[in-house]
Amino acid sequence: MTDIVSPRKRSEMMAGIRAKNTKPEMFVRKALHARGFRFRLHNKKLPGKPDLVLPKYRAVIFVHGCFWHGHDCNLFRLPSTRRDWWLNKINANRARDSRVESELAKLGWRWAIVWECALRGKFRLETGDVTEALAVWLFGSMENLELKGNPDD
Repeated sequence: MTDIVSPRKRSEMMAGIRAKNTKPEMFVRKALHARGFRFRLHNKKLPGKPDLVLPKYRAVIFVHGCFWHGHDCNLFRLPSTRRDWWLNKINANRARDSRVESELAKLGWRWAIVWECALRGKFRLETGDVTEALAVWLFGSMENLELKGNPDD
């Protein structure tokens, strides 16, 4: 199947996708701030420049887009054009994510990943459930946390 827009237009569209301050990230930031959590944003000194850094809890939070990080959910679909290029791109993102998680663990940081599908789509979690799960994780001793949409609901 060929692309319905010109290569130039597709390039403009893809360039417009933000890496920071996305809607899902802003949702998590606002929800945690409302619960009283204070954090730093995009710390360049830590591996992967985490979206939120909570030094008090020695924890970081990443808000991952399901497409860009190749999440196995209903929001991810490999494009039908340039499949090999996209597969290499997404696999490289996954490998980098894994490397970053290992580096953070070696440095003594806990990490959480909030997947886009946990915040939007037909299998999204309840708003309060996402915030509560993050709060419990931050106050608890569990090393890492992954929040994703639940297709069993």
